[in-house]
Amino acid sequence: IPNLIGYVRVLMTLTSFALAVYDPSRWALVLALYLGSFVGDLFDGIAARKFNQCSSYGGLLDMVTDRCSTTGLLYLLSGEYDSPLSRLIFLFLIILDISSHWCQMYSTASLRTHHKSDEGNAGRIFLVRWYYHYYYFFGYCCVGAEFTYILLYALSNMGDGDMKDLCHKALLACVPACGIKQVVNV
Repeated sequence: IPNLIGYVRVLMTLTSFALAVYDPSRWALVLALYLGSFVGDLFDGIAARKFNQCSSYGGLLDMVTDRCSTTGLLYLLSGEYDSPLSRLIFLFLIILDISSHWCQMYSTASLRTHHKSDEGNAGRIFLVRWYYHYYYFFGYCCVGAEFTYILLYALSNMGDGDMKDLCHKALLACVPACGIKQVVNV
């Protein structure tokens, strides 16, 4: 069951990217599909634990889907905010996201521990240990970072109005989480 959720997540993400590229006027559907995939990330883990179907493959599928989804969205943002500085920032965010997750997974796998475990993060700097130890802080940073990118995409496509004002306010709540996550990633 959890891997089926993972496959649906991949399909939703790829469909959202194809729509964003080939029919940008359907940006709301792009966001709905991307958000559906993002929410599915919560449910694949819940299903894996509930049905005792945790596996290395499922964990890998989950992480690769997360990294590819974020990479794709950052790539789309580099087209939406088309300036050299913006493209460079989004490129650096992609590189940092992929490399930091790879290093974290590799270093803890060599210790035969989970990348979020206290044992796997022993000896790391305080912020990394705190980030992985406190689930709500971890959640705020991960969700806040992803919603920073989602809101930037929405804002680049929507017209003026109350919804745009609401998105700007939500972005202000999410940007600190995104910033903290990038510091942890370093």
